[in-house]
Amino acid sequence: MFYEIRRYQTRPGRRDDWVRYMENVVIPFQVEQGMSVTASFVDEEDPDGYVWIRRFADEEERIALYANVYESERWQQEIGPAVRELLLVDQIKVTRAVPTAVSGLR
Repeated sequence: MFYEIRRYQTRPGRRDDWVRYMENVVIPFQVEQGMSVTASFVDEEDPDGYVWIRRFADEEERIALYANVYESERWQQEIGPAVRELLLVDQIKVTRAVPTAVSGLR
């Protein structure tokens, strides 16, 4: 099992719009496709910062879920374009993390 910790920068002043879109569209859609969304955060120190975490059982599951989400017509036609309007996509940072033996996320 591993997690993706995804750090995003919204376009300046658009974080509230982004959070609404994530909570109302992106997260529900991804969960419907089988994704496990563990957490969603706004950065307390960066007014345009956003972080969220997804969990995967293994690499095979991640590949299959990525295909379900990102190759879907809805993502390509509707959600993806809206994401690009709200985020600075060239600044997306993804960290893959494996919980240690004492982690509460095991």
